[in-house]
Amino acid sequence: MENKRNRVISSEACLAPFRRNPDKFLRRYITVDETWIHYFTSETKEQSKQWVFKGDAAPKKAKTVKSAGKVMATGFWDARGIIYLDYLVKEQTINGEYYASLFHRLREEIKKIRSHLAKKRILFHQDKARVYTCTVSMAKIMELKFELLQHSPYSPDLAPSDFLKFPNLKKWLGVKRFMSYEEVIAQTDVYFEDFPKSYFFDGLQQLEKRWGKCIELKDYVEK
Repeated sequence: MENKRNRVISSEACLAPFRRNPDKFLRRYITVDETWIHYFTSETKEQSKQWVFKGDAAPKKAKTVKSAGKVMATGFWDARGIIYLDYLVKEQTINGEYYASLFHRLREEIKKIRSHLAKKRILFHQDKARVYTCTVSMAKIMELKFELLQHSPYSPDLAPSDFLKFPNLKKWLGVKRFMSYEEVIAQTDVYFEDFPKSYFFDGLQQLEKRWGKCIELKDYVEK
């Protein structure tokens, strides 16, 4: 019950400024999240579906597993698209120091490709992952004077990367086999470059409906 109340509170806190000026909100909004990219990923449940005629037995599916080789991709993005992607190999450590270090590069990318944000106070969204909320990470966010938007724990339905970016990425990965760290980076960069700006803008506009639905239902928003 406590988490449901927190979800409503955080949704109300985000929805109010959005509705005051949606365009201004989305111009200043940046979100971040991370995911593992395996050199080989089994197909998703949706991709594995096959038509079976009445009376025919469903084909047996071989059990597939994800490869041991993998790369952690951390992506900062907004309504115009990807701002900065960073890749971390399996053997490297994911901690507050690593995450905090990404903000220097993020700032540089903002100056280069989001000049309208260079002197604006950024509305920054992240989930409650420990690496994001540790002392080192939060100190860096405060240093940059980012306005941190509220986000309740265990709320993937209110996290844009979880309901928009990552599902399509996982589908794409389901038919890919990578041979090296460098190939993962090159192919993933190309994948995101192919998306039109409208994909990200339209996706972030879904937040208004999702926040509103969360407040109305006081529960999780169906995908």
